[in-house]
Amino acid sequence: MILRADFHLHSCLSPCGDLSMSPRTIAAILARRGIRVAALTDHNSALNCPAFALACREAGVAPLFGIEAQPREECHILCLFADTGSAISLGKELYELMPPVMNRSEKNGDQVWVDENDIIQGEVDKFLVASADLSLESLAARVVAAGGIVIPAHVDRPYFSLVSQLGFIPDGPWAALEATRLPPSIDTRGYPLITSSDAHFPEHIGRRAFDLDIADDPLLDAGGRVCMETIRAALFRRPRS
Repeated sequence: MILRADFHLHSCLSPCGDLSMSPRTIAAILARRGIRVAALTDHNSALNCPAFALACREAGVAPLFGIEAQPREECHILCLFADTGSAISLGKELYELMPPVMNRSEKNGDQVWVDENDIIQGEVDKFLVASADLSLESLAARVVAAGGIVIPAHVDRPYFSLVSQLGFIPDGPWAALEATRLPPSIDTRGYPLITSSDAHFPEHIGRRAFDLDIADDPLLDAGGRVCMETIRAALFRRPRS
């Protein structure tokens, strides 16, 4: 079975995300555009993932709960989990390791999290687009140990990517690499490749969705969560050039 997927979405929690990007709005648009499995990946935080879980259940979208983490190397890394608790735990760890630079909403944008009814529950104080004092290697190991999937984001961009920061794609437990277009213009070293929307506004949701071939494997496990082994196997089948 081939499903449409989008593994890079920002909500109103990210300072660069529009306030209209509530979890409920995102889930509804995903469903309308035929996206069957999707990940919410705000910068360094997962506080909107519980609301995303409820919204996706209502919309018929299978949710992954993630973070676009920024380790010490200043590259962006998608960290995806099947449960909200693991994502929120990583977000708390990253927040403690981020510098005490407070967000200026009038300059950078709001950083709010909401409940399932789009009612604002709070605003994050630290500026979320900052590097946590954690190495890329340690971040990846932390995610894998918690049962998550690691996908370096927009590796072909000239900023906040592995290539822009390190000059190359290093060895790592990468389930795939995200590129802005296929084929990418860089050496991706044979890793599986995906594209995703990196949406910050409603009109961008699903704009670079990709096909995820799960074959005959179950999308959901016995507990109703996305089966990560199915996702890993499907990513392994993705094109590599």
